[in-house]
Amino acid sequence: MPRGNPSPKLAITVDPGVYAKILAAAERDRVSISAWMTNAAREALQRRAGLAAVAEWEKRRGSFSAEEMIEARRNVRAQLQTPRKVRRPA
Repeated sequence: MPRGNPSPKLAITVDPGVYAKILAAAERDRVSISAWMTNAAREALQRRAGLAAVAEWEKRRGSFSAEEMIEARRNVRAQLQTPRKVRRPA
């Protein structure tokens, strides 16, 4: 019997072009395909949660102002210029 909390396994089908890009990205990041896919899924879920939080905030307080949107775009650009860290398996 496995010890600890083993990760569940998924069997997925992806478009051949996407598959090739996943392999290349995982190799560039020096991580396994599983680690790369887990990180990609984690980022997608974080984006969804962030968008849901923004929608809730705007529902309660109204839309963001033009100035707030300009500042948000600046922040996003700055974050995109910062190298991402990919979690590597232990």
